[in-house]
Amino acid sequence: MDTRLMWWPAVAMAALTFVVWLRMYFMRVGEMKRERVHPQSVALSAQMAERLKDTRAADNFRNLFELPVLFYLALVVAVQTAQVTTITLVLAWIFVALRIAHSAIHCSYNRVYHRFYAYFLGGVVLWLLWAVLAFGLIR
Repeated sequence: MDTRLMWWPAVAMAALTFVVWLRMYFMRVGEMKRERVHPQSVALSAQMAERLKDTRAADNFRNLFELPVLFYLALVVAVQTAQVTTITLVLAWIFVALRIAHSAIHCSYNRVYHRFYAYFLGGVVLWLLWAVLAFGLIR
């Protein structure tokens, strides 16, 4: 299988991160203008939490640097150890799809149970990906 295929899920995750970053930017700037919040008054995250009410996009942006770090590393391991297979590629794309669902829920209506299921299933898929990679390393 062409190892370059494994980089497309990484590109998709990077694109998701950029989209959430843009959403966070426009939500923060909009709220700061509406509420007349001076930028210096929210210089620290604690100040930001006190002054701004809608932190959905910012919270999601932070989430995109938690489990996805292990995802990006898994892609590198898959490529470097010649484990780009249909299974690893499908698991990678399922993880991306679940992260997109998680971000869409988190940045919009933010129902916790819906968000949790997308997050939890994404975590399970990520651990399955790592299990497949680990098994491939020991055989």
